[in-house]
Amino acid sequence: MKFSLYIARRYLFTKSSNNAINIITIIAAIGVFAGAFSLFIVLSGFSGLRDFSLSFTNAFDPDLKVLPASGKTIRISEERAGEIGQIKGVTHFSKVIEERVFLDYRSKNHTAFIKGVDENYPQVNNIENAIYDGAWLNKNEPQVVVGAGISRLLGLSVFNYNDLLSILVPKPGKGQITNPTDAFNRKQVIVSGIYSVNEELDSKYVFSNINFAQNLLNLDKDTFTAVELKLAPGADTEAVSKEIKAIFSEDIIIKNRAELNEVLYKMLNTENLAVYLIFTLVLIIALFNVVGSIIMVILDKRENVKTLFSLGATPNQIKNIFFLQGMLMCFIGGIIGLGCSLILIYLQLQYDLVMITPTLPYPVSITAENVLIVILTIGILGLIASYIAAGRSKKALAH
Repeated sequence: MKFSLYIARRYLFTKSSNNAINIITIIAAIGVFAGAFSLFIVLSGFSGLRDFSLSFTNAFDPDLKVLPASGKTIRISEERAGEIGQIKGVTHFSKVIEERVFLDYRSKNHTAFIKGVDENYPQVNNIENAIYDGAWLNKNEPQVVVGAGISRLLGLSVFNYNDLLSILVPKPGKGQITNPTDAFNRKQVIVSGIYSVNEELDSKYVFSNINFAQNLLNLDKDTFTAVELKLAPGADTEAVSKEIKAIFSEDIIIKNRAELNEVLYKMLNTENLAVYLIFTLVLIIALFNVVGSIIMVILDKRENVKTLFSLGATPNQIKNIFFLQGMLMCFIGGIIGLGCSLILIYLQLQYDLVMITPTLPYPVSITAENVLIVILTIGILGLIASYIAAGRSKKALAH
């Protein structure tokens, strides 16, 4: 192998007397460089966009969420809540109530979801950081925090005591309703704050105190729709889930952050795969140049190959010369391309070279996973291309 590697290095770095072969070799190396460079740039850009997109949902989504397997509500007594708080790995948890409601303000209407939360909710989710106007809930009076989308649709402002927001929810029960006003529970509240996360969530949720939501929905103090939990860094999610299931006698569903956003994660993963396959196809086309370059070198070195064979080199050793030459070309071009792309991504992270808006730089991310993907892709495709090209060396011996 040392003999084959030595000759392969000489062939790769020594200038050929045929200028056409030199040009083809340079083009092949540039193709590998460009393929590795562009593949890592695209993967890093997509990773940045992925993290940027998921950062919006993190303001609302806990590490784990406990939901009833059937029906809308679960029972959480003080004893059961105490047992949840004692689970190793659980730092905070919040009991919540979610239900669709009807909003009415100055003859403007909007359908949203009320989310009643207890005093622990800000420790489980970073919702307070998303409030840009007003303040978080005060438990001493009926208040709500609405999304920026709801605020724009209804024309809401914070702490406007002259015009209160009306929240309506259908009353449970059976039978015919003679008076439409009797069909709804109606509560009036003051808007204490406005949050902004993204367009979808800003038009979806209205936050209130847990007691207000229970009164609006005619629920008792131990009835909730979910429990949201924040875990300690490095906590064993599976172990925590097993302990939670042991506490509840009824059937429950426990979802992590990825499962709560299953559609979003699937969409992002599908897009990531599609982008990777497209740029891998570009890289495959670029590696055709490597195959052509090695074949041209084999044709140019036919006499040298016959001389090496006469001196005792085996056909496999001669084949390995050109195989290693192709692998070296892919390795050097790939490493240089990867290195240059790493530098460019680092400069973007440090100096915001490309901006989406005057205040928002294009999000990028450097991850070991993307580095490994590029190295493996270049390595596997380069190995296949070099193996195919090196097979032509046997024909050179036959002539």
